[in-house]
Amino acid sequence: MELFDTTQIGLERALTGSSLRQEAIASNIANVNTPGYRRQDVDFQSALQAAWGQGKDGVSRVSPAVGVDASSAVRQDGSSVDIDVEAAAQAKNGLQYEALSAVIKTRLSILRSAMGVQ
Repeated sequence: MELFDTTQIGLERALTGSSLRQEAIASNIANVNTPGYRRQDVDFQSALQAAWGQGKDGVSRVSPAVGVDASSAVRQDGSSVDIDVEAAAQAKNGLQYEALSAVIKTRLSILRSAMGVQ
């Protein structure tokens, strides 16, 4: 029996992706008035979803990375950052991060309880 299953590894990869997304959003907000700056994002959900069918090994290979968001509208100054979109993304990502960390904490607590460790 393995200690960490596909779900646990997936949760950890999602937490890493969410953390990277928070950094990308912070960079976007910091550069909202920088001409020519292109919005950045981290798309880890689709990579995790695609890897899920490959089992534990596929999920383990998922490595979230920051990339330029080519789908966002470009302003006249060449920037593609919309502060309202970024603020909403920051709030949403923060809630997702908190939910992921709560699930991981609960799973580890259950594991500790099953092992008889306080």
